[in-house]
Amino acid sequence: MVKNETYFSKKYIANAQLDVLIVQRTKVPTTWGETDFIPEFNKFYFIQSGTGFVKVDGQVYYPNPGELYLLPAGTKQSYGITSGNTYDKFWCHFSAKVGEAHLYDLVEAPLFIKVKHPEKIKEQFEQLIRLNGENSIASLFEIHAILLQLIALMLENGGHVKSQSFSNPSFEKIDHVINYVEAHLAESLSIEEMAAIAGFHPNYFIQLFKQFTGTSPIRFLNQLRMERARHLLATTNRSISEIADMVGIEVSYFSRMFREQIGFAPSQYREMIVHKK
Repeated sequence: MVKNETYFSKKYIANAQLDVLIVQRTKVPTTWGETDFIPEFNKFYFIQSGTGFVKVDGQVYYPNPGELYLLPAGTKQSYGITSGNTYDKFWCHFSAKVGEAHLYDLVEAPLFIKVKHPEKIKEQFEQLIRLNGENSIASLFEIHAILLQLIALMLENGGHVKSQSFSNPSFEKIDHVINYVEAHLAESLSIEEMAAIAGFHPNYFIQLFKQFTGTSPIRFLNQLRMERARHLLATTNRSISEIADMVGIEVSYFSRMFREQIGFAPSQYREMIVHKK
């Protein structure tokens, strides 16, 4: 990812709301085709065999077997056949929203990649087809996990946050607060102080912060403190009390908070990490 991406922008985007609308494997008919339409959903095509074309925002592509294509929502698209040997392909229509925005309005991703392990991707699409026909809470979690893996695979191959996506003044102010908090974790920080840094009334600041991060300022602050504490426990020999001071928490409360959030006492966590090395 590019250098100017911020912690806030990445965390905000990672909270995208995903939903698989339909997923199938199809040997497309010779009538397969559409011209210059703009869908409100995203599409994955994973080509197994055959020939054809897709056109995205004026650029024409000829997908080959073993390639995974992404056709983002909100882009002008066309597709069709080029011979009687039509595509055999897995395909998935899905929504991916960050707030009211489409995910790919905020993130630049390659439109196609040559898959290194096609059997794994084939298995994932087969799982999506099976799970999408079920009606259980477990299947919904599994669908979400597989879709996240496919999105991440595309982003690993040159994806980055679009810099203009976070030029909104409110985004910038919240990001400024987060950067300040990260640099001052050892200090006692109140809602009023954080709101003042952003230049907002505390009540409005809390509301805006939740809107952009999905959590309250204090919970977010404590999550950052626990992340820092985990790092220090794993990479230094500092005592538990020293680490508690370094993340701005009383040592007695620190141990309790750590156990609540991580599931182990700080000393147990350190011992477990040491044994893994």
